[in-house]
Parts: sequence; C-alpha cells; structure tokens
Amino acid sequence: MKKVNTLFTIFFFLLISVYGCSNDENSPTENNQNGDVYPGYQLVWSDEFEGTEIDLNKWEHEVNARGGGNNELQYYTARPENSFVQDGMLHIKALQEEYTSDGIIRYYTSARMRTPNKGDWKYCRVDVRAKIPFGQGIWPAIWMLPTDWEYGGWPNSGEIDIMEHINLQTVIHGTVHTEAYNHKRGTQKGGQIEVPDANENFHIYSIIWTEDKIDFLVDDQQYYTFANDGKGDSATWPFDKRFHLILNVAVGGDWPGNPTTETKFPKEMIIDYVRVYQEKE
Repeated sequence: MKKVNTLFTIFFFLLISVYGCSNDENSPTENNQNGDVYPGYQLVWSDEFEGTEIDLNKWEHEVNARGGGNNELQYYTARPENSFVQDGMLHIKALQEEYTSDGIIRYYTSARMRTPNKGDWKYCRVDVRAKIPFGQGIWPAIWMLPTDWEYGGWPNSGEIDIMEHINLQTVIHGTVHTEAYNHKRGTQKGGQIEVPDANENFHIYSIIWTEDKIDFLVDDQQYYTFANDGKGDSATWPFDKRFHLILNVAVGGDWPGNPTTETKFPKEMIIDYVRVYQEKE
C-alpha cells in the first residue's frame, strides 16, 4: 500500500507540473495576456499595473473642473489621493471633500486618465478587467475618444463607450456617439446588459472594433453590435480614425443626477489590467 501511495503521489505532482492549476479568480487574467487566446489577434499594448506607480509613459491625467460637458461635480486631479497603483491594481477614487485649485472650488474630487499619443488605435479589441462602484450620482466609465478629431468637435468625430454605469442600477451600458447618433439629440446607439455583482466582483469589459462594426461584450458575452452602414458618411461612422482610451469616475452630472446623503464615499473603480489587441498582419 505504501508503494501504491508513493506512486500515486508522484503521478499527482506530475499532473500538476504538466497541466498546472486553474483558479477562477486568476485564470482570466493569465489566459487573456496571451495574444493567441484570440485567433488572428496579437497583444499590442497593455498595462498590468504591476509596479508601485502609474506609468506616465502610458497614461496622462486630465486636471480640470469643467464637468465633462455633462455638468458633473468633481474636480479631476493628478493627486495620489485620487489615483494610484496598489497590489497590482489601478485605483481611481472619488472623494467627498472641499478642494480648491485655480480659484475653483469643488466638493468632490476624482481622476480621469487617458492615453492620447501614448496608446492610440484604429480597429482593435480592448479588454479591461475591472470592479466598479455603485451609488447614487456615481458614474464610472471606460471609453474612447478620437485622438485627432479629424471630423470636427464632439460628437462629429465619434465616441465609443465600452462601459458606463450609473447610480444603483445593475445595468452596464455600451454606447456610441456620432454626429447623427448622440445623446444631445436623444439618438445615441447602444445596448445594455445586467451585471448584478459588478460592484463586488471583477468583470472583463470589451469591444471588438473592425471596419464593419463594433461589438460590445462583458466576460466575452456579446450584448450589442453597432454596424457600419457602409455609406462612407462620417456622420454615422466616424470610426475609421485612431482613438485613445479613457478611465474615470465622475460624480453627478446630467445623466446620473447628484449624490445624496445616502451616497457613501469614497467610491473606487479598481482596474486589474488593460489590454489592447489588433489583427495580425
């Protein structure tokens, strides 16, 4: 019996060494880092947030209190109180505090990070593994804007909202805006998917953007497609130019409304990784 047990133990450890162990929490991170996980695609840009500081070769902070064009309430800062890397994750933290800069006073602060001229792509797959905050007046977003604005100012050159969430809802929104389709006209195009535990667990928010369409996905489940109408008109399809990525947590604004006394701060979006893939040449 002792010999049998010894043989079994050896066999068991051989199996582990050959096949490895799988952990549901970690395996999506490990598997998706390999560009070959998506046939025909290769990894071209990523941030795994493995260091102790935000990589400013990949990101820049927007610093302003302009309200994002939506009457938002936050002051976006570059302070470590509002954005930092810890334990292999990027944290974007919205705080309730009085903050003054350039003579402007705001009562909420947060961060908005972007990649123009550091990470810009035309046609790609974007994966962002994140855990997002819920709360009245809280508006986390993962999205893209044009780098060069060749068709003119917003919305003419387009916007791709990979993930938006507002308030206490459990709905994730994926949306596009163009000259013809935008929220100012009430004609924006988008889809929704229920993700009830998005504030408790990490999920992978993605788009697959080609010259023919943009697919929106959560955990590789496609829930909406915006198709190119093939007319060659930038009013409906400005998505033939390079775009960059934006990560932010807004507070208040026209869409979610303002926080209430029930909204408990701080509110954090935590990002495990950002990965961008493009088709192999």
